[in-house]
Amino acid sequence: MELKWPDIFLVATCALGTITLFKALISFVKWVWIMFLRPPKNLKTYGSWAIITGSTDGIGKALSLELASKGLNILLVGRNPQKLETTMKEIRDKYGDQVEAKLAVMDFENVNGEEIVKKMEEAMEGLDNVGILINNAGMGEPYPRFFHENDPQIIDAVVKVNLEGPTWMTKAVISKMIKNKKGAIVNIGSASASVVPSFPLHTTYSATKAYVAMLSKCMNLEYEKQGIDIQCQVPLYVATKMTKMKPSLLVPSAEVYSKASSACIGYERECVPNLVHSLQRLFVREVLPHAFCDWFIMRDFLALRKQTLPKDSNAL
Repeated sequence: MELKWPDIFLVATCALGTITLFKALISFVKWVWIMFLRPPKNLKTYGSWAIITGSTDGIGKALSLELASKGLNILLVGRNPQKLETTMKEIRDKYGDQVEAKLAVMDFENVNGEEIVKKMEEAMEGLDNVGILINNAGMGEPYPRFFHENDPQIIDAVVKVNLEGPTWMTKAVISKMIKNKKGAIVNIGSASASVVPSFPLHTTYSATKAYVAMLSKCMNLEYEKQGIDIQCQVPLYVATKMTKMKPSLLVPSAEVYSKASSACIGYERECVPNLVHSLQRLFVREVLPHAFCDWFIMRDFLALRKQTLPKDSNAL
């Protein structure tokens, strides 16, 4: 029987619809597996020591305690010696002789790449079995501002902490992992670079986080055959000092986020570990039009900018 063009079109449309539906079903089953059923990796197989930057507050501190609970020794990296001591004491009080904890004072705003590498080599002396590096330290512009309104010092600090910090920390640590033929590096990204189509008035912050995402993807391909898993984890809003938010249904605490974060280490090159965040990402990327997202974010940040501008400001 000879098929006519309307019949061919109908068959092709049905086939395309079936393929699209099948792909969506596979994606859903995969998502359910990752979020609810997939077992976390035994992180101690990477090595006995984990290094965590920005480990005195928020996600970094919560991850330090979470990984210590799994029997990993923790090297805390941060700029505030007193807060580092507090976190170290908390780990030792909670886990006693089960784990070791050390600290390294590092202010990414005031050191260059060569100094970061040198300081970390000194801090890692005697720690041959470094298995995990979590580049968590980050900062953003304190208020929504047009790019030209930001102080040069703010722009420089955001670039140093968010971009140069993880780059040179990775440079300092990865040689040990190559030698051991195993390791995991987690770079904490941001929804501002990986979920929403744009993030105006926080331009430097979102741009540096886009760099972090690409750094992770490229390096994962470079080093996966060396036994090193490199990953960018993408949080949305988490209740931390940086976001100035309290825990809620849509905003997990740092402790809740850290449990999901640790369970994802060693898997996808880029992931959204938290369940609620994953649903929010799906809604923003697959349901909301990009033009609407751009308009809404711009409107929201313009209103916040107006509230935080100095009264004597002559800004636009």
